[in-house]
Amino acid sequence: MSAAPDLAAPAFDQAMMRRCLELAQQARGHTAPNPMVGAVVVQQGEVVGEGFHPKAGEPHAEVFALRAAGDRAMGATVYVNLEPCNHYGRTPPCSEALVAAGVARVVVGMVDPNPKVAGGGIARLRAAGIAVEVGIEATACQQLNEAFVYRILHRQPLGILKYAMTLDGKIAATSGHSAWVTTPAARQVVHHVRAGVDAVIVGGNTVRRDNPLLTSHGAGHNPLRVVLSRHLELPLEAQLWDTAQVPTLVFTQADANLAMQTALSQRGVTVVSLPELTPAGAIAHLYHQGCLSVLWECGGALSARAIADGTVQKVMAFIAPKIIGGAIAPSPVGDLGLTQMTQALPLERVSWRSVGADLLVEGYFAAP
Repeated sequence: MSAAPDLAAPAFDQAMMRRCLELAQQARGHTAPNPMVGAVVVQQGEVVGEGFHPKAGEPHAEVFALRAAGDRAMGATVYVNLEPCNHYGRTPPCSEALVAAGVARVVVGMVDPNPKVAGGGIARLRAAGIAVEVGIEATACQQLNEAFVYRILHRQPLGILKYAMTLDGKIAATSGHSAWVTTPAARQVVHHVRAGVDAVIVGGNTVRRDNPLLTSHGAGHNPLRVVLSRHLELPLEAQLWDTAQVPTLVFTQADANLAMQTALSQRGVTVVSLPELTPAGAIAHLYHQGCLSVLWECGGALSARAIADGTVQKVMAFIAPKIIGGAIAPSPVGDLGLTQMTQALPLERVSWRSVGADLLVEGYFAAP
């Protein structure tokens, strides 16, 4: 990029911040528990360095961008979608790298909610005489790292409940047959979503009935596959037990079906026994493993327990324009103990879009 608008022009700043977001997404699904961050170095209207954070333990985006810029970082403007860190963790603080490089201006998309940063990086840059602007493309920056922000603020991964249902609210026929509710286009969207989360969760019924693979099918990163099963009444053969390429973790209760625990362990499946198996207990374990986000792809009974346990914050509902009927045909969410429509759990920040012939509705539960 050569001849470019005045660096002070908001349109140019916005374009560079959008480039930061594009760079950051190259590591989508790989950075947990860290956020996705991209950085761009601009000298006199020309991009002279770019970088992104590839995974935890690796240098941060600013370091890669400064390395690419070399001496041209002196007096340059640096764009980064998240506030530069100002503390020593597994890597040195990025604020010090920016100061040492002699940059003149830093444009930040959003303040880091991590208490270890939380404005400290911006303050350090300003103390060194570097001009700092904050809030360019802030909404897009927040959206990109919504799971990171949620994990920091609430000390648990962001939980996303995904389901596909017919127009009359069924996820399967009365026989239990469910392939396929939605179109291939909708399934491709799901594969893309899986590529961006750290774990995908199902219950024992899903393993028994559907024998799922739960990968991203080539859309990118494959998440950890997680099964919740109290009694481990699971088939000895299932696609999830093939862990050569993708790991699988099974949560169960202490002393449940010890023979099955042994069989799973022999196949490379990690088995974790909890005193009492609950969605909250499983999510706490995944939090300590560093997960930023989990995708619930379970049946109605487990989805209800996950919602009741406060482990679901976001809903992605695919609605197919078809009707299957059946009084006992399963629905996406089981009994929540609510008996009045006034007790229904409303979603906020709702959006919807067409995916082929299907409709995708997304929204968030109100924060408790």
